[in-house]
Amino acid sequence: MIETPQPETIETFFTREDGSFHFARWGRPIVPVVFGTDESSLPPLKGAFEAVTAMIGHKMAETDPELGTNLMVFFLQDWEELAALPDLDQMIPGLGALVPRLIAGKATQYRIFRFDDHGAIRASFVFIRMRGAQAQLPAEEIGLELMVKALLDWGPSAFAARTPLVRGRDGVARVNPVFADVIRAAYDPVLPPAARDGSHALRLFARMQRDQAQG
Repeated sequence: MIETPQPETIETFFTREDGSFHFARWGRPIVPVVFGTDESSLPPLKGAFEAVTAMIGHKMAETDPELGTNLMVFFLQDWEELAALPDLDQMIPGLGALVPRLIAGKATQYRIFRFDDHGAIRASFVFIRMRGAQAQLPAEEIGLELMVKALLDWGPSAFAARTPLVRGRDGVARVNPVFADVIRAAYDPVLPPAARDGSHALRLFARMQRDQAQG
């Protein structure tokens, strides 16, 4: 049995660098679109998106009535490509300053969330730089990790001590059970879609314990 992380650990998953707490989940079905990859990679990517979303009981859809698509995924070779993407600077204010920071930090991924009036996630932009070890991963594994990170507005240190995926004895990568349990609890319809108080970690912990007891 996977040990449930304690409330203080769960709280760190959503704690920002300034010490503030911010939790948010999607408040609508997810409608992804993928740019910058070949046709053969799309089915395993989509399959991974669907598998993780189904795991927590959330929904995907063909279109968002307000935005059309709300999860936009871009695969890039270099961060400089961001500046060449048409109209992206209109959707992401400060793009010109962001690119040098990503280059200087040798980042491999970057995510931006947009929120609705209730604080729930309404849209997200995900950028993945396909170089080095990242470029060697199967599309399905990239999709699993991408969706784990996209389903909640995690804090910057959420994956510092635990990886989003774990590999079983059969060599197959799966969602880390710790994060799977956190995400399932986060999408309990009884809980609010967003929270700014660290006490929300206690509510997530209680639901994780309940789910383990029922499982």
